[in-house]
Amino acid sequence: MLYQVWLFLWVCWYSIFNPWGSAIMSQQASILSQRNPPVAIRYEWVSYDQISDNLKKAVIASEDANFVSHGGIEWDAIEQAWRYNTAQSEKGRNKIRGGSTISQQLAKNLFLSNDRSYIRKGQELIITFMLETVMSKERILELYLNLAEWGTGIFGAQAASQHYHKTDASKLSQKQAAQLAVLLPNPRVYGANIGSRYVQSRTRTIQARMKSAKIPETQ
Repeated sequence: MLYQVWLFLWVCWYSIFNPWGSAIMSQQASILSQRNPPVAIRYEWVSYDQISDNLKKAVIASEDANFVSHGGIEWDAIEQAWRYNTAQSEKGRNKIRGGSTISQQLAKNLFLSNDRSYIRKGQELIITFMLETVMSKERILELYLNLAEWGTGIFGAQAASQHYHKTDASKLSQKQAAQLAVLLPNPRVYGANIGSRYVQSRTRTIQARMKSAKIPETQ
């Protein structure tokens, strides 16, 4: 119970103040520091209005189409992912499908890890409820875009925009934004192969979906 109170206090803090990092970022920094040569984390915070609407729409279109309307968790998506993963496991395949919303992904990135376990997933759901209770959708999306991993050692929209497109997050075109959104499910793999046929095909799909994507408005 004390741990949950501690987490809730941090959620309240982050609803007002910007984080200097995240649990996933710290985890990766420790791993990358042991490489020869070491790899430094690239991260720069930018405010919500300094991130292109194209990227906001692309990420929502790709990761969580109902972001502005749901309460943080889509139980149908979780059930579908569970059924799919169970079927894949029975067939001896390792391909995993996620059912996490942007709010759930933020909960994991900010406080937890990439480990897969029922305990970690349960804690993720609790934190997601806290985030949705305390924060606006705009703040949740702002935090997510700034903390998401976009490649080996690359965190946040600004670092990703600079690394892949040599521009600021505020100036991303629709195609550039869609391409960045493609990387999110597996950033270290897709980021190393951004010119691959899959990434290019998926970019076109997300671009088409962006037309109907709804983003939180600045309050």
